[in-house]
Amino acid sequence: MKKYPKLFLSLLLDAMGYLSFIIPGIGEFSDVIWAPFSGFIMTKLYKGKAGKIAGVIAFLEEAFPFSDVIPTFTIMWIYTYIIKRK
Repeated sequence: MKKYPKLFLSLLLDAMGYLSFIIPGIGEFSDVIWAPFSGFIMTKLYKGKAGKIAGVIAFLEEAFPFSDVIPTFTIMWIYTYIIKRK
């Protein structure tokens, strides 16, 4: 996948993680479903060792309450295309 479509997808996936704050009551229940799916998507979107580590971090970030505000996918995109490239 190219650089900027991956950024758009990362922003979209982070926004999906924020949905648990919008829906009171069922928000934390949705994290139970979204957490493993988020980790899986991260490993497929970003390959290699960094993708696997980010997948675990994405899972944990979604699994713990009130940590959904961390834009894990976008941070990984910044790491991959800006920090790592230097």
